Amino acid sequence: MNRTIKKVAVLGSGVMGSRIACHFANIGVQVLLLDIAPKELLPDEEKKGLTLDAPVVKNRLVNAALQAAIASNPSPLYRKADASRIKTGNFDDNLKDIAGCDWTIEVVVERLDIKKSLFERVEKFRKPGTLITSNTSGIPIHLMTEGRSDDFRKHFCGTHFFNPPRYLKLLEIIPTPETDPAIVDFLLHYGDLYLGKTTVLAKDTPAFIANRVGVFAIMDVLRIMQEVGLTVEEVDKLTGPVIGHAKSATFRTSDVVGLDTLINVANGLAQGLPNDEAKDVFQLPDFLKKMGESKWLGDKTGQGFYKKVKGEGGKSEIQALDLATMEYKPSAKVKFATLETTKAVEALAPRFAMLVAGKDKAGEFYRKSFASLFAYVTNRIPEITDALYKIDDALRAGFGWEMGPFETWDAIGVQKGVELMQAEGRQPAAWVSEMLAAGHSSFYKVSEAGVRQFYDIESKSYQPIRGVENFIILDNLRATGKVLWKNAGASVLDLGDGILNVEFHSKMNSLGQDVIQGVLKGVELAEKDFRGLVIGNNGAQFSAGANLGLVYMQALEQEFDELNMMIAQFQNAMMRMRYSSIPVVGAPHGLALGGGCEINLHCDRVVAAAETYMGLVEFGVGLIPAGGGTKEMTLRTALKYEEGEPELNLIRNTFVTISTAKVSTSAAEAFDLGFMRRGDEVVVNSNRVIAQAKAAAIELAEAGYTQPVQKTNIKVHGKGALAMFKTGVYAMKEGRYISEHDQKIADKLAYIMCGGDLSAPTEVSEQYLLDLEREAFLSLCGERKTLERIQSILTTGKPLRN
Repeated sequence: MNRTIKKVAVLGSGVMGSRIACHFANIGVQVLLLDIAPKELLPDEEKKGLTLDAPVVKNRLVNAALQAAIASNPSPLYRKADASRIKTGNFDDNLKDIAGCDWTIEVVVERLDIKKSLFERVEKFRKPGTLITSNTSGIPIHLMTEGRSDDFRKHFCGTHFFNPPRYLKLLEIIPTPETDPAIVDFLLHYGDLYLGKTTVLAKDTPAFIANRVGVFAIMDVLRIMQEVGLTVEEVDKLTGPVIGHAKSATFRTSDVVGLDTLINVANGLAQGLPNDEAKDVFQLPDFLKKMGESKWLGDKTGQGFYKKVKGEGGKSEIQALDLATMEYKPSAKVKFATLETTKAVEALAPRFAMLVAGKDKAGEFYRKSFASLFAYVTNRIPEITDALYKIDDALRAGFGWEMGPFETWDAIGVQKGVELMQAEGRQPAAWVSEMLAAGHSSFYKVSEAGVRQFYDIESKSYQPIRGVENFIILDNLRATGKVLWKNAGASVLDLGDGILNVEFHSKMNSLGQDVIQGVLKGVELAEKDFRGLVIGNNGAQFSAGANLGLVYMQALEQEFDELNMMIAQFQNAMMRMRYSSIPVVGAPHGLALGGGCEINLHCDRVVAAAETYMGLVEFGVGLIPAGGGTKEMTLRTALKYEEGEPELNLIRNTFVTISTAKVSTSAAEAFDLGFMRRGDEVVVNSNRVIAQAKAAAIELAEAGYTQPVQKTNIKVHGKGALAMFKTGVYAMKEGRYISEHDQKIADKLAYIMCGGDLSAPTEVSEQYLLDLEREAFLSLCGERKTLERIQSILTTGKPLRN
């Protein structure tokens, strides 16, 4: 059956329901968002003479919830306008409207009786054959279908989104024994392709996969920290970015999410897992019980493991909870010898062996925690899933771990991991010993064809991971010898089918000489023996921009000839790429800032992940975009002049975008800001971006791509427009909205975009604008206040307004 999702009903408009509705609206689906009608009037409603039957009253709860979601930060919407796809209503009047929906998702309060009662009402209106799912984090899925029809049961499934649904990639699919396998396959595929999720098939066991293992890991950390004698701050240092977890680590994350959530899930697992060998880990330690009783629940109550207080001089400071005394004290700086050994190691995987080898408390903590985690996950197969990779997928996508438990174990070495367990008096499940005895020394490997495989316990052999055939993982290609050229900052890889890829692998994928050399080499090789080029990587960010430290050092030492050459090389590389004889496709994701944005501006097509944050941010450090960004935005604006809108309005809008350093909050918004154009594409699942970019390069090549010619007819407006800009900027400065240095930068930006001091509107070339760009950039590098701004970003990470 060819199933299409055109309209979705979301039942329940709380935090999860409203945001699930927003994410469906993001991808273009019409949404019906329903909730209960209020039982009492508000005082304001009584004053207006309204009754409980008035539509504005009946829809008060759902409308308020939706507006709160739209106003929240970070936004659940790609664009605010996407909210127009959501229609609201109430269960009394509008439940009948689910008859026109292809999928009904229940997201009401976590009580089985309420869910079952709602499903009884739903069945009266639901069209047979349509999907019906429940978003629950703990209630057994099979209990919800008691008393329902065969058609309902056949099309019913658990779909556990993680909050916030737009940003957290995990979607657990939990079927019942009666769910049609075709429905399960459809949900796994739809979640991946359309919703951009890592879809994981889970069994109907308490807390499913991610929360079962993730909450165990958190609770086990609480146990081990007491055993080893560690503080809150020390644990957060040990469980953050150094092991590929979020910067908020264990306790700061708990404060943000709310300790009541952790307490409720842990209590539920403690009660619901009588046969779990580690069930005692889910018992709340005394300090957590006391915090719950005292309502020290984190950010929502003003204090948790941390508390913000006013210190001397009214300055805010963070205090940490001393778990021994249950009193707050100033947060202390943390230093461990073990962590010092890993500072020079940029890649995550090699760190783990160094961490477990530590001789201090940190090393002891890691040995105990990894031994415990590894033993736990081996015993969860086949209880919660049949395949080990699903546990890794769930922890990466749901908890933000860069590497899952089995991937971490592989990094340490499987045999070494077993030895860690044995030293702590633990044993892995029998299948691990059988795997090692059979000569299989890792949980994952890459086949000769570049396909990632996992050790399948049932067949006792390596099998391909489901769905990865739709992704291009550059590490897998690297492992099979597909690297044609590389230096310290970039590599050129063969993607197959005549398409090359330039990958950045500098810190934060910043753009220095090595990366520029890589781009030029990619173009050269592609023109010689291939038919297209992709600029993409699998890093956390596409690129945070140019190597600002290098710019700062050269400017500080007044090496202006070197700076001029460096900028010219970047500009020339962008033009070489833009006017090559083969199509070039940009594949951004995450941050694509400054030079990272400029690279994409000069591609023939951009295939961007939906979560792409693109912008020309140079103004924030006292500079202007000089890698062709100002030129290209001016050129793109000039191309719009024939569309009828007043030309000065168009160029003013572009000027504002650059001078306020606007960054898109999504790829969709990048279109609004002019960083992406008609013909560019958005891919919701970031794992698919490079594969889709490769397909776009092939499409352009097969359509008969012709080498373009540099433009010499870019209309600029000269003195008239320049006077307008300068007047506006002066007024902003006089009104104290901007500083005198901001005025100087803005005037230089306007000078470039107007084509300089021309007496009348004139047509100029791209090279003319590039030269103006470079000249302005160099002059600003000689300004003390610009250097102060760059220094502030480099040393504190915060912009300076001077």
